[in-house]
Amino acid sequence: MRYFDLTLTPEDGAIHPVDRAIAANAAVDREAIMHFDGLGDGSAILLYRLVGDSDRLLDALSDHPDLYAHDLMDLDEEAFHLYVHVTPGDPARKLMDLAEKYALIIETPIEFIHSNSVRMTVIGDHEMLRGAIDEMPDSLTLSLDQVGTYAPDRRDMLSSLTDRQLEVFRAAVDLGYYEIPRRATHEEIADHLECAPSTVDEHLRKAESRVLQSLVG
Repeated sequence: MRYFDLTLTPEDGAIHPVDRAIAANAAVDREAIMHFDGLGDGSAILLYRLVGDSDRLLDALSDHPDLYAHDLMDLDEEAFHLYVHVTPGDPARKLMDLAEKYALIIETPIEFIHSNSVRMTVIGDHEMLRGAIDEMPDSLTLSLDQVGTYAPDRRDMLSSLTDRQLEVFRAAVDLGYYEIPRRATHEEIADHLECAPSTVDEHLRKAESRVLQSLVG
């Protein structure tokens, strides 16, 4: 089996009407969808990881017509998890239908990047993915970022990082620090994270060391 790292960009920056309402709420930022599941009646349950003011978000969602139920979980200083049970809605419903039709596995978490895109890993083979892409709705723009042989523990190398190391490492990847030519400096990453360049340097060196040790054993 192969894994395919994909970036999907919905034309309006959201995968469902409820997701659209969350994205439009200035009180929170979407970090990831930690879990999702389609139900037999076409509805879906999702578990979001969000950062921001949970009370203001709940007020905005309280009478949303596409929301059956919701609940807050695991609140800390800023981040929290939001459980939602939503009505059938596109393009989320279409993506789940295609995954089922072509026997594809969508790994979680699904990360939100650049405000209006999602990064996900899909597991299958080239023919299965090609069939799904051919039926992808026009409202979605897709880019294939990486392909490789799937190993169930391929993400475990990141589990050795501290939360802060992982935050800095992901910011560096998102800002293009590891691209050729390099698109970001330590100073630019530091500005993005509101910390000192020396802090970025320290965390990146430690993260890179741990990841490389995991890769080469």
